[in-house]
Amino acid sequence: MSCQIQLQPSGHTFTADGNRTVLESALDVGLTLPHGCRSGVCGVCKSKILHGQADPGAYAEHALPAAEREAGHILLCCARPRSDLLLEVNGVEQSVENRPRQLHCRVSRLERLAEDVMLVELQLPASEHFAFRAGQYIDILLADDQRRSFSIANAPAKTGWLELHIRRIPGGLFTSHVFEGMKPRDILHIEGPHGSFWLREKNDKPIVMLGGGTGFAPLKGMLEHAIHLGLARPVTLYWGTRTPAGLYLHEMAKSWQSMLPKFRYIPVVSDISPDDGWTGRRGLVHEAVLADFTDLSQHEVYVCGAPPMVDAARHSFMHTRRLPTDAFYCDTFTFAARPVAKD
Repeated sequence: MSCQIQLQPSGHTFTADGNRTVLESALDVGLTLPHGCRSGVCGVCKSKILHGQADPGAYAEHALPAAEREAGHILLCCARPRSDLLLEVNGVEQSVENRPRQLHCRVSRLERLAEDVMLVELQLPASEHFAFRAGQYIDILLADDQRRSFSIANAPAKTGWLELHIRRIPGGLFTSHVFEGMKPRDILHIEGPHGSFWLREKNDKPIVMLGGGTGFAPLKGMLEHAIHLGLARPVTLYWGTRTPAGLYLHEMAKSWQSMLPKFRYIPVVSDISPDDGWTGRRGLVHEAVLADFTDLSQHEVYVCGAPPMVDAARHSFMHTRRLPTDAFYCDTFTFAARPVAKD
């Protein structure tokens, strides 16, 4: 069954297959709708049905509480149309060049950045042009239709390869292989680029960035892209980790202060022992932002990390610092979590 989908306020229209999600059908025609995990966990693709019917699919309840579903909201990465739909979706962009596709890449470099963080550099096929935006991510395709998602940590200007920062997850099948069995010249099957988390270059508002752990990776790509562009906007990067050792590219982050004239870097560590010798900021990273900014109404905020950090930042910035809802961009790490059945 084919259905016509109309998006407001952008006015875009496209045909959707009733057997595929709204998001999948949009991406097929080069329309990028706000999205992150594509598995019903992060809630970034939440939208409202203004007219029509859709099967909501399976998703995590925290991403779409019952009250929001009853009010007509759906998650575009899970919902399948059951009629023509009129949807309220903000932040729609059209780009055929960045349409996701599958490639085989060769592992060109492995570097241990921290005890539990590995830099994996992938060499792209010489015959292929892989276009992406700073901050997007790729999926690594595994056996049995499994996939693992990782942010791209380099800027688009650095062509021919992709940089990933992979944290070892206890019991994780793929991340254990990265640390114990992967070697240079191995071949990986990838799909991408994915996600709507990228640097909005044309805006002129000051930027606040928050990265938790390896949530630093896409922000690194954005900042390298900002340096390439000669971005003149003020940018403040907060990198939160549990221990000082978690700031695995601390010196690199500090060096950006001499490359971007209005850039500030503020590392924040939550768990300190007397042996660490840490003299910098302490506590939760979003609380450091709250301490430094009394008003975010004229800012853009980019956040990447674990769901509790992202949710805490979203709630506190919007409710206590007047951040507009359309100025909050996030990428939530959901690891290999699958959505629960919801009906």
